[in-house]
Formats: sequence, structure tokens, C-alpha cells
Amino acid sequence: MGRNMAQSIAHWFNRRSMQSRLVAAYIVILLLPSLLVSNYLFSEIRESYGNDTLKQAQYSVEMERVNIRNQIEAMERAAQLTISDSEIIDYISREEELPVEDLLELYRGPLTDMINIQINNPNIVHLRLFSNNRYLSEVWPIVFHERRIQKEPWYKQLEELNGKELWLFKNEDPDILHRNVTDGTNQMPKVSLMRVIEAGGKRVGVIEVSMLLKQFSPKAFASIKDEGSQMMIADRNGTIFMDEQQSFAGDNLELRDALLETFGKMEQQQLSEMRFVVGQQPYLLVSAPLEQANAYILNLVSLQAVSKDISKAQAQIIGFNVIIITLLSVITYWLNAIILKNLRRLTEAMKKVRRGEMPTGLPLSGGGEIGELAHHFNKMIHTINELIAQGVKKQALTKEAELRTLHSQIDSHFLYNTLENIKMLAEMEDQRTISDSLTSLGGMMRYNFKWSGEYVSLQDEIRHIQNYIAVMNIRFDEPIALELHIPPGLMEIEVLKMSLQPIVENAVKHAWSGTEEEQSVIRIEVAEGKGSSGASDSRDGGIIITLRDNGMGIGEERLQRLNEWVQSGHSREMSLSGPGNGQQAIGIGLRNVHERIRLYYGEPYGLRIYSVEGQFTEVVITLPKVLLMGGSSGYEKNADRR
Repeated sequence: MGRNMAQSIAHWFNRRSMQSRLVAAYIVILLLPSLLVSNYLFSEIRESYGNDTLKQAQYSVEMERVNIRNQIEAMERAAQLTISDSEIIDYISREEELPVEDLLELYRGPLTDMINIQINNPNIVHLRLFSNNRYLSEVWPIVFHERRIQKEPWYKQLEELNGKELWLFKNEDPDILHRNVTDGTNQMPKVSLMRVIEAGGKRVGVIEVSMLLKQFSPKAFASIKDEGSQMMIADRNGTIFMDEQQSFAGDNLELRDALLETFGKMEQQQLSEMRFVVGQQPYLLVSAPLEQANAYILNLVSLQAVSKDISKAQAQIIGFNVIIITLLSVITYWLNAIILKNLRRLTEAMKKVRRGEMPTGLPLSGGGEIGELAHHFNKMIHTINELIAQGVKKQALTKEAELRTLHSQIDSHFLYNTLENIKMLAEMEDQRTISDSLTSLGGMMRYNFKWSGEYVSLQDEIRHIQNYIAVMNIRFDEPIALELHIPPGLMEIEVLKMSLQPIVENAVKHAWSGTEEEQSVIRIEVAEGKGSSGASDSRDGGIIITLRDNGMGIGEERLQRLNEWVQSGHSREMSLSGPGNGQQAIGIGLRNVHERIRLYYGEPYGLRIYSVEGQFTEVVITLPKVLLMGGSSGYEKNADRR
């Protein structure tokens, strides 16, 4: 499903114009990095703000912990001063009733000192002694019987501590005398230091030092509300103590449950900070231990305001980027329309060519890739027009050859039959030479008259040359020898019909003066690569056909003029004078063969003449290697075939 959709999108995109695709590419190139960079930067900013918030929260917790330690030291000092007074310890441990005079003296002395300790530490709301001595007389609000606290849930735990401190955090403190009156502090959260008093190796009582939590931790119970954070205290049981009047966490039950759960995880994992989310709002919880009180101070910070401000700024910047990129896209579209104007003109010209309209050229100025493309397009149109002209010329030549063949084929069967009759008469008269000559002549006539196409196999062309030499040898006292050096595998290559015979005919007519002592020889060699003279006129994979005679040859100056004339394609004849032959018009056949080869196979192919005067003349023909398949009607086409 996803793959098909991707293919559909790719297909739709590929069908858009280049201008639209370029604009889309610019948008992607500009927008995606912009979004990625902005997201990365704001992620870093968000993390930086988060780290700053964490540091600020940790700093606030540390400052509050220092303040709480000071309060703890004050409470411990008050307790230590009290139990260090020997008169007070003696009073609560005496096993007899104290006379009234001594009791008054005690009240005016040590007990007054206890009251002064509390007065000097105004944050302490209770400084009490509890004794299990049955002879003890209670002195309110300082000395009480221990039975008043024996039913408290923490009493048994205090007994198990063996003289160690027990810190209690309470949301309320009922009147110890169970009166219906209140001093205004009973319903307020307190922290109490409880410690067993021992004297003479035995337990004599308990001391209590209590302080209101708003004095113990001012920031946790501050009257000034902070909408972004709230401090609180957690005791050893995980109970949270905080100012319930603050709206930040006091009235949010879901947040309080998440707070307790997060604090539990922090204790298990021994972490000092953790982030959590409640109702899609992020929070940060920072804790620090209060070792003496066996408790923790917590700071709950809302990250919503910071995240909201950052997200708002991020949305504004992204929106600004989108607006800028949209504006740039419009400008880019307009500029592309100007830049690609010539490309559209080139496209329209190509469409005209596809419809068959052949413009003479595309008048585009300017450089760059489009200018270069237009230049090559104009060259291509010029080449196409030339090929069309060549095709028309080729068709005209073919029609002309067909007409000539048609004229020649008038009563051709009559001529064939007549030749056969004469041949039979010669055989009956035992005139083998005449019979063989008539056979060769008949083969030549059939080859000339049967013009079914421009291409024949090399084997057919060689057979025609053999017939021609056989007929021409009737004229000479010394016959011309024909030597063939052709690999069997190359006998089926394609050649133009009547492309070798004119060269052989030219050699028969002009190569020898008739006074030579050695036998006249025409040698035909076919190979792939270089000819016998060392010429290398073919391309890779081409065929070299070399026709060489041992005649009188051509002088160097005349040879150069002959090659230039054949290669130039001038229509005039060229007269060359040679020893023993006078003024003879030669070269027309060579030029015609050369032009036919180039017309049908292309510019790289053709013929060239090599000669050494008095030794030889050699014509080297270069052709593409094309195997003719199925006789003269079917063949394997080559990339060089026109």
C-alpha cells in the first residue's frame, strides 16, 4: 500500500513541468532544513531552560535546607540545654514528693530557665518534659506526667530508639490536657523533636520540642503564593506536608497522587530530581534529604509556562519561515519562468519535429546548458535535413538504377535463351572455350539484369568478377590471373552490388600497356583490420577489401590529384596521362563507388588509392562488418548502415 502510494506520488511528480519541480525542490531544500534546524535549536533552548529551571529549583531547595538545618539545630540545642540542667533532671527523677517551698524555688529557678529558652527561641511553640515519676507534680505548661502521651501512636517507636531522637511531623496537635480551649496553634502543622531522658542509667522521662512548620520551613508554608512552584516536606512515611491554601498543588488531587508516585520512584532509584506529566502538563520534582529529621524537602515546579513560551516562539518562527519561503517560492517561480523560457521554446521546436515539421534552426542566444542544448539541437536538425536529402538522393539513384535495369531486362529471357542455344552449339562442336565464355557472359548478364536490391553478399560480387575476368581474357593472348585471399567466414559479408567490378574493370583497362613480360595479376584480399599496404582506414570492427594489380602504377603527383578528386566528389572528369596509354579519362568509376559507399554506409567509409609507379596500384575499400542473412533480400543491420 505504502509502496504503491509512493510510486503514484513519484509518477505524479515526474509529470509536472520542470519549473514546478524546481520550485518544489527549492521549497523542500529550504523548508526542511529550516524546520529541522529550528526544531533542533528550540529543543536545545527547551533543554537549556529546563536545566536552568532545575538549577534554580535545586538552589531554592538547598537554601531552604540550610534554613531548616538552622531550625533543627535550634530545637536540638533547646532540648540539650534542658536535659543538661541537673536540677530539672533531679526533680523529675526524685522518688518522693517535693515540699512546696522547694517546688516554688524550682519554679523560680530551673523551670524559669526552661521558659526563657523558649522565649529566646520564639519559633519554638512547645518545650515540655514528660516523666513517669508518680511523685511528680505537673507544672503547666512545662512538666507533665508521661501517661498523657503513652497512648500516642509514636510512643512505642520512641521506646525502641533507645535514647535516639524521634522527629514527628503532624498536621495538628491536640491539647495535651484535653481541654476544649485552643491557643490557635493546635490545628496548625508542627514538627516535634522527641527524646528519651536517662539519668543514673535509668529512664526518667521524655522531652518534647515543637515548632510550627511555617517557622520550620518558611518557603513551604509561605503566605505569598507562587503559581509556578511549591515547596513541601515529606516525612519518613512518605506523608506530604504543605500549605493546603496554595492553589498550585493543594486542590489538585490528580497532581498530588502523581507527586506521591513520583516521590516513591525517586526514593527507590535514589534520584534527586525527576520529571513527570499530569494532564499533558510537565512538572519537575526536586528533593533533598533532611538527615537529622529523617525527612525530605521537596520542590514541585511547573514547566508548563516555560514550555508554553518556547512553543509559542517556535510556532511564530516556523510561521515566519513558511511566509518567507512562500514569498521566495513565488519569486523563484517567476525567475524560473524567465530562465526556462528558452527551454520551453526548445521543447516546442522538438514537438514540431515530432509532428514532421523540420525547422531550419532555432534562433536562441545566450550560453549555458540551454544555449549548448539549442546549439546541438540546431546541428541535429541540420544533420537530419542532410540525411533526408541523402535519402531522397539515394531513392533517386535506386529508381534510376531500377529504370536502367528495367530497360536492360527487355527481352532478357530471349537473350538468355539465345546464349544457351549458342552455348549448346559450341559444346556440340566441341568448342569448350566458347562454351565457357558464354557461360561466364550469361552469369554476368543475369547478375546485371537481376537488380532486386542494393546489397549482395561478397561471394556473389566475387563470382561476378570471376565471370568478368573470364570473358575479358578472350581478348588477351596472356590471360589475366585473379588471385583471391578471402577467409570463408567473410564470404557472407554485405557489400554494395557492382562496387568491386568497376575497380577490376578499371585495372583491366588501364593497368597494363601490353608490353609487360610477367603475367598480369589482380589480387583481391579481404580482412578485418589493416590492408596489405599498411592502410588503416576502417573503424573497429570494420572490413578492409584490397584490390591490387601488378601494373604500371601511377606517379606520386598524379596519385595525389586522383585521391583528392575521388574524395572531393567533383562532377568533372579527370585526365591523367600515363606511359603507354596516352590521355585517358579514368577515375569516374572509382569516384562513383566511393560516393555510393559513403551514401549508404556513412562518412567514415569509402575507398582510397595507393600506388608505386612501375610496381603496383592498390585500391583499399573500408566497409562496416555486416553479415548478409537470407541471400540478397535479408541481412543483419549494422549501426553504420544508412
